[in-house]
Amino acid sequence: MDFQLSEAQKLVRETARDFVDREIVPHVRDWEAKGEIPRSFYAKMAALGFLGAPVPEKYGGAGMDYVSFALLVEEISRGSSSVRTTVSVQTSLSETTLMLVPLAKGEKLGAWALTEPQSGSDAAGLQTTAKLENGEWVLNGAKRFISNGSIADDLFVYAREPGSKRHEGLSCFLVPKRTKGFSVTNVETTTKLGLRASPTADLAFEDCRVPEGNLIGKRGNGWEQAMRTLNSGRLGIAAGAVGVARAALEAATKYAKERKAFGRPIGSFQLLREMIALLTLRAANLRDLGVDNTMEVSMAKLFGAQMAMRVTDRAIQIHGGYGFSGEFDVERYFRDARVLGLYEGTNEIQKLIIADKILGPSHGD
Repeated sequence: MDFQLSEAQKLVRETARDFVDREIVPHVRDWEAKGEIPRSFYAKMAALGFLGAPVPEKYGGAGMDYVSFALLVEEISRGSSSVRTTVSVQTSLSETTLMLVPLAKGEKLGAWALTEPQSGSDAAGLQTTAKLENGEWVLNGAKRFISNGSIADDLFVYAREPGSKRHEGLSCFLVPKRTKGFSVTNVETTTKLGLRASPTADLAFEDCRVPEGNLIGKRGNGWEQAMRTLNSGRLGIAAGAVGVARAALEAATKYAKERKAFGRPIGSFQLLREMIALLTLRAANLRDLGVDNTMEVSMAKLFGAQMAMRVTDRAIQIHGGYGFSGEFDVERYFRDARVLGLYEGTNEIQKLIIADKILGPSHGD
């Protein structure tokens, strides 16, 4: 398929590239060391429409098509995977779940809470409960590894009705951060392998009450809702893989030219980056056309996660001891690339999705 970009798509890419070089690259090392990104920075992103990029204008968003959105995420990831994580959670997860004007305009930040201490890839095993009592939903349970969880104003929380099992009885609820009974129990930043400027939080819900109207979508339809949302989120991760790989390639190429050595191996990895870029743009284009892109998204995420690890690893090798020392950014690219194969569906989960699409869900029986 020919992916000739439109003038509007080129403008998005150029605007994002300029913003990243001006507002992210000079500060990213300081943010990573401190484990936080100033809220004022996100206000700058919001002013350009980046925090509501794919949301229709009538809901306060920029109304970007998904090819433009993929290009935007790629550029942001080139500058900082931590920033890309917050943008992805805001747009691909939170705003896909519920299009709220304050989120799309960047006036509020969102978080999407599905993972629990005992249920990661097996999301259907979540144990957080939601019981309807006197016109209120009462939530009890815990969530883990929630990106943006400690800085979000609105949280989208998945829970099950007591007595339900697996895919049945799951629903999604809007929980504002100041709701009584909600608390952040732990936050990880600089202690993590990567994404050190992106807070990862553990959350607790103890008789946390929200109005009955805070149920999002149909009661008991949470599993289907979560899977649709994850499919959207995986597109952003694939685009992020392109960005971090591109940053590593550019750093390795620059270093190799300066050292006048190790130039030859870079070409093959440039080809890998171009392949995942095409896979990602194809998945985005199918989304714009309204065609089911589940398999293409999983293919892009799987290959992107694997490719980013190979490219960032090679970039460190080309830098030699300097790549390991932390003096150059390639060690951060390597650390940040590792999570791509873990969150929003591990590599193994993506393989299962692809197999199901090709062979049918009963292929393993």
